[in-house]
Amino acid sequence: MKQKKKLAAKLLKTSYQKVRFADDALEDIRKAITRSDLRGLIAMGKITDNRANEQSRGRARKIAVQKRKGRQKGKGSKKGSKFSQLTRKDQWMLRIRNQRRFLKELREKGLLTIKNYQSLYAKSKGGYFRNKRHIKLFLTENNMISKNENLGATAEAKPNTNARNIKIDNLVEKKRNEER
Repeated sequence: MKQKKKLAAKLLKTSYQKVRFADDALEDIRKAITRSDLRGLIAMGKITDNRANEQSRGRARKIAVQKRKGRQKGKGSKKGSKFSQLTRKDQWMLRIRNQRRFLKELREKGLLTIKNYQSLYAKSKGGYFRNKRHIKLFLTENNMISKNENLGATAEAKPNTNARNIKIDNLVEKKRNEER
């Protein structure tokens, strides 16, 4: 029977370990001698091949669940070239949309004149600004927004160093008074 299994495997173009004989057709298979006999049994469905998927998907499913949660997506698990994950065009689109949104917000709040808005828009279109923070720096350096205007979320708060120094001086004086 092993020889018949090997011959059937050659006809089915698979491993002989995957060849299955139907239990009710064992007598017919024993009588079969030639390749044509075996072809006939294959056509009748008495000899089949068990084409089970041999690569387990269990681990792959587990990883997919973790990725849906946002895990395993760091730089170490990225494959491919520098721009295969996020193309240059996609990076540009993200950057320019963010900058344009910011400029529009400033214009609507009345913090930018139309002329300033147009020049900043053109600069951002030309790739002058790296990001939103760069626009903020440019605005403060060129005094395009008056200092008494509150930018809200756009202004970056700087600690008042003078107040801090006064506080430290007061603490030093208190220590001196306690030591006397």
